[in-house]
Amino acid sequence: MSKFPRISNDVMLKHLEPPTGTVSIVLDTDTYNEIDDQFAVVHAMLSEQIAVEAIYAAPFYNSRSSDPGDGMEKSYEEIHRVLDKLDHQHEDFVFRGSRTYLPSHDQPVESDAAADLIQRAMAKRDKPLYVAAVGAITNVASAILMEPRIIERIVLVWLGGQPLYWHNAREFNLAQDIPASQVIFNSGVPLMQIPCKNVSEHLRTTVPEMERYAKGHGAIGDYLYEIFAAYHADHFAWSKVIWDIAAIAWLINPQWMPSHIYPSPILTSECTWSFDASRHFIRVAVDANRDAIFGDLFHKLEKSL
Repeated sequence: MSKFPRISNDVMLKHLEPPTGTVSIVLDTDTYNEIDDQFAVVHAMLSEQIAVEAIYAAPFYNSRSSDPGDGMEKSYEEIHRVLDKLDHQHEDFVFRGSRTYLPSHDQPVESDAAADLIQRAMAKRDKPLYVAAVGAITNVASAILMEPRIIERIVLVWLGGQPLYWHNAREFNLAQDIPASQVIFNSGVPLMQIPCKNVSEHLRTTVPEMERYAKGHGAIGDYLYEIFAAYHADHFAWSKVIWDIAAIAWLINPQWMPSHIYPSPILTSECTWSFDASRHFIRVAVDANRDAIFGDLFHKLEKSL
């Protein structure tokens, strides 16, 4: 994929250093896919360490949507519901994303979200724009294909795929749009990958904990509790993974998400990993401090009253 700019190893490693201070981000989210994206939106919006510039609705297709475009539209509507409960201004802040997945690894899907990402990435700024992505990576891959130079100006933090030692890469976000996922691993964009197995799957909570630390903490705390409790009928010995707050947690405090540098894997069409040690570097999370991350979210819900 020679059409993408080549970032030197020194520059790549600098971009992949854990963030410090306040970071500017855009958040790309399939918000209605289940219930974890809502937590990620809230955590980002309530965190003084994060300046959210825009939120993008990502496509998804499962039992909660009729096709990827319907999933994107439902996510767009859910973002607005969450922002309403946070009493946040919506205008020029939320953008519709792709209505389809990539037709191929070199053919983007145009959308308001991809266009906005390009515009923000290419704007003059002192530090890279962080792209926190917690859904299918179609919008981000499309923006890279439309304007490859943005890879020199962004750092992508993506919850997608499985650990590099796992027997396959298959995970919901990655597997929905294999061509887009291949663009991400092949383009050379600075990438912090957050796998699901043995990493973000640690981020579990329960109905009693949500009742104690979210319910009663404003309209947004009540909403998070309601959608959490309604997600499963039997709450006996039940916990639910809130995967997507992992991406936000790394931006707030990278020590909560230990990570290492590796050569970027090759994602095959069979959704497995292949390896070539000469490829560009990425950063990969290897663990998650569940208690610290949920503690931070719950404290911020309490302070937001």
